[in-house]
Amino acid sequence: MNFSSAEQKRLMDKYGPWAVVTGATSGIGRELAVRLAEAGMNLVLTARRERVLEELAAELQAAHGIQTLVAPTDVSTPQGVEDIVRAAENVKVGLLVAAAGFGTSGRFLESSLGEELNMIQVNCSALMALTHRFGRLFARQKRGGIILLSSMVGFQGVPYAAHYAATKAYVQSLGEALAVELRSHGVHVLAAAPGPVNTEFAERADMRMGNALEPSAVGIPILRALGRKSTILPGFLTKFLTGSLATLPRWGKVRMMGVVMGGMTKHQRI
Repeated sequence: MNFSSAEQKRLMDKYGPWAVVTGATSGIGRELAVRLAEAGMNLVLTARRERVLEELAAELQAAHGIQTLVAPTDVSTPQGVEDIVRAAENVKVGLLVAAAGFGTSGRFLESSLGEELNMIQVNCSALMALTHRFGRLFARQKRGGIILLSSMVGFQGVPYAAHYAATKAYVQSLGEALAVELRSHGVHVLAAAPGPVNTEFAERADMRMGNALEPSAVGIPILRALGRKSTILPGFLTKFLTGSLATLPRWGKVRMMGVVMGGMTKHQRI
């Protein structure tokens, strides 16, 4: 997918020269980091795996001549947010990409309580804290952008991924509201809600997905939408799946998503 020089310049002019990207070593986080580097934006890259993070930073520096800072940290711990803020405190950040997150699947009562609580910390608490910290910075600057990774499962309950969908409903609701609150401060907030994407997410969530998007299909549409929309459903498959549910009442959407997710997690119950 083409990422025009005009779009790259728009990103730099509105949100440069530095961006913070969480969950930068895989999936959509990595794709957005690569696209931002192509636009010439310097990056504060954060993730848990230090070696992979360092390799990504070196790759982007060599390919695009940008500057990078790395913050290997775990946002499931209270210290993780502070590590990220400290890593970015001496550079001029204009964009936060909160892409760190994970999911679980299967029957809720058979899940690990510790893992479910950990998911709240990563998907909700850390995301909220980083949005609050950088949102205040951007409001003082009178410019900035925030991209929050929601999901199409965040628009209704989803049996067999009940808690994961609930965390994404939190992200979606937060993003929609902050898009209104922060616009008068010159800060643009975007909730990006993709459908199934081929990332490490499915492996960790123990889900078997059939047709799924590649991260490369969603990165550029997300960046194009920043500053123009408050929510984006990136990729044809996402739009098709969402459109297929549009005419159903909410209870019908929940049941249909239960059928879809039940198929992805059937192997767990065999």
